[in-house]
Amino acid sequence: MSGWLGNHFVTQIGILVNDVEKVSTAYAEFFELEKPEIIVTDTEDKAQTRYNGEATVARGKLAFFDMGSLQLELIEPDQQPSTWRDYLNEHGEGPHHIAFVVEGMKEKIMLLEGKGFPL
Repeated sequence: MSGWLGNHFVTQIGILVNDVEKVSTAYAEFFELEKPEIIVTDTEDKAQTRYNGEATVARGKLAFFDMGSLQLELIEPDQQPSTWRDYLNEHGEGPHHIAFVVEGMKEKIMLLEGKGFPL
């Protein structure tokens, strides 16, 4: 085991962008990779999307670049209320999340909340 999560494996970095088409084209050219298909997140009835404890119809356009052991996710939120939209409006384009491999998710959430990192 290693650290609070039990390991140190980062699997994904999510980046908020204003224009996923433009940025994914630039990334594809920069890394000399094929431009990924842009997908749109599910509607609220399927995704059960929540924002500040309430249901929201917010959706996003996503592009995924597989970079060996790490995946880059580009996220373009729509204009509906969401944590994505809030962050993009307040901070501009940039990192949104880092995803780790986690086993025993419920236990890890309780451990982290006990250390001052609420979900």
